[in-house]
Amino acid sequence: MIQENEWLEQMASGSDEALVWFYNQYATKVYNTIISYTKNAEDAEEVLQDVFVTLFNTAAKFKHEASVSTWIYRIAVNKSLDFLRKKNSAKRMGVFSSLYKKGSNETIIEPVDFVHPGVTLENSEDAKLLFRVIDRLSDNQKTAFILTQIEGLPQQEVADIMKITRKSVESLLQRAKANLRIALENYYPERGKTSKNTSS
Repeated sequence: MIQENEWLEQMASGSDEALVWFYNQYATKVYNTIISYTKNAEDAEEVLQDVFVTLFNTAAKFKHEASVSTWIYRIAVNKSLDFLRKKNSAKRMGVFSSLYKKGSNETIIEPVDFVHPGVTLENSEDAKLLFRVIDRLSDNQKTAFILTQIEGLPQQEVADIMKITRKSVESLLQRAKANLRIALENYYPERGKTSKNTSS
């Protein structure tokens, strides 16, 4: 049986068969990660394709300083963040002005009709709101939260993906949770009161 590193060597030599092997191994996991950022299946498919094209084109440069899966996740995260930056920039250039209420400076939050593939149906409404407020986090907080809390990756692996320390991941995660809690309490003030009463 051919091992992963052997498939990587073959892909570095231009093997389409090796690319297909990596796609079959990682596409579902990578897609789930990407869609946590894009919240749109069509966009996620576009980024997924970009990830594997990049994987194929840069396989020869892989230096084994991290595991192959860590390398693939890192490419997926970077491509997802790049995609969001370009998309947000395009909005600011044109349609962004339509997001403001007439006679007001208040920004209208666009509804996200999106359910993550790993979210159960009964939690889908809460999940839609959660992903909406995740968008407000900084890139690093967003990545730490998505990879640990939604994708379920170990903190050390997330640290390797983000090229930071595990302690930094813990700090980002704490700040992300605190910011999400504040944002969610704006939508569900009664939940905030309940949690404060039970914690006192």
